[in-house]
Amino acid sequence: MLPLTFSRAGEENIIKKVSGKAEVKAHLEDLGFVAGSVVTIVTAIGGNIIVNVKDSRIAISKEMAQKILV
Repeated sequence: MLPLTFSRAGEENIIKKVSGKAEVKAHLEDLGFVAGSVVTIVTAIGGNIIVNVKDSRIAISKEMAQKILV
C-alpha cells in the first residue's frame, strides 16, 4: 500500500485504507474516499490534487492525499 500521492495522473487505483484521525477519516469518507472505491488523479496543481472518485471531481490537499492508501 502506498499513499495516493505516489500515483500518476490518469492511473486508476483502488482505495485500500483511509488513515488519520477519526474526524479526518470521517471527512474523507463523506467525500467518497472509502475502501474499495476507484480513485483517479486528474491533475496535481501546487499543493492540491484533483481526483475523480465516485463520478465526482474533488480537490484535496497533498496532506489529505497522503492519508489515502491505494
